[in-house]
Amino acid sequence: MAYLLVFLGGGLGAMLRHGVNVATPRLLGNGFPWSTFLINITGSLIMGLVAGWFAFKGDAPQGWRLFLTTGILGGYTTFSAFSLDTALLYERGDVGLAAAYVAASVALSIAGLFAGLWIIRSLA
Repeated sequence: MAYLLVFLGGGLGAMLRHGVNVATPRLLGNGFPWSTFLINITGSLIMGLVAGWFAFKGDAPQGWRLFLTTGILGGYTTFSAFSLDTALLYERGDVGLAAAYVAASVALSIAGLFAGLWIIRSLA
């Protein structure tokens, strides 16, 4: 059942992301990656609201947590999970580890993308 909830939520989140990807360039133009920028910010804000609600205001069943966080927000943006992981490290007092996580995640993710591009270009 947990996999089904994540599957359904992921599909909804991906549809939301696609909607933002279609609408944003029409509204703001193509000169800056506004869609990704807005998706990352709104996804992180919503993750904070959802995680905060679950932690401080109400106890939700695991199914709802999976559907909303891993499912919908995971399909919308994984940046929200990255942001939550960073906040959790910071809040438990591991500030240096949180900073290292951010720096390494960003640097290695971009390096991984360039490595993938290089591999494919070298095959052509």
